[in-house]
Amino acid sequence: MTYTTHEFDRAEDVRAALADPALVPGLPVADDGPAGASVAWLRAGVARFSVGAAHQRRRALVEAELARLEPAVLRRAAARGSGGEVRAQVVRALAEALGMPGGEAVAQDVIAVAGAYFGGSDPAADAAVGRLTARLIDGAATEDDLEAAANRIGLLVQACDATAALVEAAAGGELPMARVLRDVPPARAMRRVAARATRVAGREIAVGDVVVLDLVTAQGGNPVPLTFGAPPRVCPGRAHALALAEGLLHRPQTAFARLHHEAAPLLLPNAWDHASAAALVAQGFRAIGTTSLGVAAAAGVPDGSAATAEATLALAGRLGRSAFLFTVDAEGGFSDDPEDVAELARKLHEAGAAGINIEDGRPDGTLVPAALHAAKIAAVKSAAPALFVNARTDTHWLGCQKEETAERLAVYEQAGADGVFVPGLSDPDGIAALTATLLVPLNILYAPAGPSLADLAALGVRRISLGSLLYRRALAAAVAAATDIRDGRPSDPASLSYGEVQAWATAAGARPEPMS
Repeated sequence: MTYTTHEFDRAEDVRAALADPALVPGLPVADDGPAGASVAWLRAGVARFSVGAAHQRRRALVEAELARLEPAVLRRAAARGSGGEVRAQVVRALAEALGMPGGEAVAQDVIAVAGAYFGGSDPAADAAVGRLTARLIDGAATEDDLEAAANRIGLLVQACDATAALVEAAAGGELPMARVLRDVPPARAMRRVAARATRVAGREIAVGDVVVLDLVTAQGGNPVPLTFGAPPRVCPGRAHALALAEGLLHRPQTAFARLHHEAAPLLLPNAWDHASAAALVAQGFRAIGTTSLGVAAAAGVPDGSAATAEATLALAGRLGRSAFLFTVDAEGGFSDDPEDVAELARKLHEAGAAGINIEDGRPDGTLVPAALHAAKIAAVKSAAPALFVNARTDTHWLGCQKEETAERLAVYEQAGADGVFVPGLSDPDGIAALTATLLVPLNILYAPAGPSLADLAALGVRRISLGSLLYRRALAAAVAAATDIRDGRPSDPASLSYGEVQAWATAAGARPEPMS
């Protein structure tokens, strides 16, 4: 039977095709004959679960493999690599993390298989598949064993080429990975096969037809990256590929940045003075944020009015005399001049700040143009490269369309933001949609009535801020205690001692780890 090949290169058509459940991942049909037998078996093992519930089962198997691999561990393993071809370094690090013995021999076999995996035949690749399978299966093999082996080998093969493409594109420069991925996607095209008849962009697609998606052309001019696919077909190994690539590039990572890439999200409580910060550090919090509302209220001015630049710098100076990690909420940078914002960031970093949070919302309820906010981000990264920039958008609070949120965050990523922040967003589907397309950690503001910390972690959130919650509760507790005493009501006797507060006033905190 003759099948038709359909090619799409417009962003909206690519997204439609990726979201169409009738179009499933498919590999080319293997060449006939004994030469292609082993590679054909591997393709079949990986592609066997391509439709309906079976496809979900295969995806679950891949995700289960990857769930055992913490991206930060992969990054460190890749950074320890002994050199040689990039693809070999990728495979060695990944195979080691998967507990697969063989080292360099496994790497060379995977590279050989990669050459024939997406089409054609090669006796050397067939032999390599046999050796890799023997390493994974000891003794008699069941069908489940063979499927698991095919799945793992396929994972190594695809990770090998995709991660090597990232490293080669980024080598020799300091561009943020988001920019690199936009310009040079690791998979320049995606291939889908129609499991049932469907329609995309007005074209009738019959069962068995092949759909080729040109990501490079579609990406051009599209504000939201298509890299690693689009929901609901997001690559489950995206974070792992990025971690491997960053490790191989040997780019230093600060202690504060590393906290965003651990198994559990970073829970960031926000302090308003030295004592509150030190008290939180004493309870085991590994980093502290400041709250612009707390700083502004203490100074007797409105939050968000760009009136607390000096107070914010002064607080950073006090916190910087201690050794704990802290990041500063700097509203919109207290200026619309990117150079002024960069100078503020430089001073904050010199004072000891590990990060800065800058927002695109204005006091009048409008948003700073995305290009201007991106210019601020780029200027900050140029002035203080080690400062972790958390780029906040207030689109959700201002009731903007969700498309604008995704577009702004993509622009901020490409400008060099190390993380992005969407306060007010608590809808699980909305959070999942963002984590599916973002390449940097997503920060969400904790809401008592919203998702739990465990739920946010499961959705892919990497940083959870408490914002002004602690300051507002502290004020409420102080007022309640005073009015209870005044009105003769029993008052909660629990309070800190004079000595405890005195101790926290000069506490030094824990020493941060060096960059790695």
